[in-house]
Formats: sequence, structure tokens, C-alpha cells
Amino acid sequence: MSVPSVRRSGLAVSGMVLIGLLAAACSTAATTAPATSAPATSAPAASTPAGAAGVVVSMNGAVLTGPNGLTLYTHSGDSATSSTCTGGCATAWPPLTVPAGASATGGTGVTGTFATLTRADGTIQVTYNGLPLYGWQGDSKPGDTTGDGKAGFSVAKP
Repeated sequence: MSVPSVRRSGLAVSGMVLIGLLAAACSTAATTAPATSAPATSAPAASTPAGAAGVVVSMNGAVLTGPNGLTLYTHSGDSATSSTCTGGCATAWPPLTVPAGASATGGTGVTGTFATLTRADGTIQVTYNGLPLYGWQGDSKPGDTTGDGKAGFSVAKP
């Protein structure tokens, strides 16, 4: 085997490993559980991989942020027991989710009540003070709030 063919083989294997890792990172839990409530105590896109204990919601200035450090939002059409953002809306505004049986807690300075609700698709969405939490596909770095005021969504504040 010549040196160039060894390099190509190594690159091919590296590429396959990278694709496998990306695919694994994109999977989320899709199970159901009853709504639960936990007081805020003690950062993430908007979902948590299966098998994780839960999520910590933090603050960046005066806005709530998910585990990826990006801004979280609430929607004016939602309630503590239902999310109106499904289909294409949920693609643009990914719900903050946890695996069945997991919960969310508040980081330093975050007070309020965290709970969960079961979405129509069976995923478990985190709520804060009675409203479901979402990310926004238009935010790319911590501190971005480009979704504020769009389509009934507002920045989630503690």
C-alpha cells in the first residue's frame, strides 16, 4: 500500500467518525411523562441529549439562557400546560427539552418555578413561571436576542 492511499483511508475513517458523532449529537429523547414542578435552585441549543440528568437555566444580563448559553424565549400563545409552537415553528424555535423524568433548575440568580409539560410529539418541554421555553434559530452567540418580538416570542426574563 502506498503512502497516499493510507492518507486517503485515514481521511475517510476520520470523516465517518465525524459524521457518526454529529448524528449522535443531534438525537433527543422522545418519551412521555407527566408534568412535574421543581423550585429553582442552582449553562446549552435548546435540547438536552437522552440520558442527561436535566438542564440548568442561567442568565446573561437580564435574560434567561439555555445550557448552550443562548437566549431563551417564551411565546404569547402558550400556557403552563400547552405549547402552540409545533411543526415549522418548533424547527425555527426549538423547545428546551429534557429526557423523561428529568427536570430543569436555575443557575445563580435565577429565581422562579421550573416545571415540564408533555408536548403533542411526546417530548418533555421545560417551563419557567408557567410558560414553555424555546431557543431561536437566528441566535448564533451568547447575548444575541434577535428573536425578541418576532411571531409572538419574547425574551424570557427572570
